[in-house]
Amino acid sequence: MNWYLVLLAGAIGYLAGSLSFARIMVRLVAPGQQITGMDVGPAGQEMHVSAVSGTAVSIKLGPKYGMLTALLDILKVALPTLAFKLLYPGQPYFLVTAALGIVGHDWPLYYRFQGGRGLSAIYGGFLVVDFIGTLVTAIAGMFVGLALKKIVLSYLLGLWLLIPWVWFRTHDLARLAYLVWANVLFALAMIPEIREIQKRQREGTAQEFTDAMEATPMGKMIKRMGQKLHLIPE
Repeated sequence: MNWYLVLLAGAIGYLAGSLSFARIMVRLVAPGQQITGMDVGPAGQEMHVSAVSGTAVSIKLGPKYGMLTALLDILKVALPTLAFKLLYPGQPYFLVTAALGIVGHDWPLYYRFQGGRGLSAIYGGFLVVDFIGTLVTAIAGMFVGLALKKIVLSYLLGLWLLIPWVWFRTHDLARLAYLVWANVLFALAMIPEIREIQKRQREGTAQEFTDAMEATPMGKMIKRMGQKLHLIPE
C-alpha cells in the first residue's frame, strides 16, 4: 500500500465531504434565511434541529430542495470514492476516501466544523462499496422499524445490517472496518438528538411514533409507505 495515496485519498474525501450543499442551496434559493437551530414537530413536542443537512433544507425550502441537497451530499462522497475504486482496483484507497468524506460532512473544514449528521454522506460511500447490499438493507431496516413502530430503527437498521451483509459476502476486513467506522461516526454525530430525545422522555413529552415521523420529510415518506402497507393506521 502506498501511504502517499492513502493521504491523498483521505484529503480528497475530507475536502469533498466538507462541501455543505445545504448552505449552498439556501444561499442560492433563499439568501439570508437561517438554516440552523430550528424547532420542528407538533406544538409542545418540538424537537430542536441543529444539524445543517438536507432535512433542514426540506423544512425551510420544501422537499424538492431537500431531496436535491441529499442527492448532492450523496454524490460528493460517492464520486471521489468511485474514482479511487476504478483507478486502483483491489486496493482499499476508496474506503479511505469514503471514510473521510463522512468526517468532512459532519465536521466540515470550511464551516467551523459545524455540519450534518452524515446519513447522506454514509450512503454515498455505501453505494460504492456494495450497491445492491445498501438498497436491500436500507429497505429491510425500514420495514422492520415500521413493523416494530420504532422510528429510530427505520433510520438506523439499514446501516447496521450492511455490516453482516458485507462481511458474509466478502470477509474483507478493510470493508468491515469502514462500515463500523461509519456507524460509530453517525452515533457520535447524533449525540445532540439522542440527548434531546432522552430529555423529552424524562419530561414525559416524548413524541408518539407517528408524530415523530412528521418531524422530518424522510419520516413523512416512511409514514406514508407504512400506511399503504397497513403497518401504520391511517
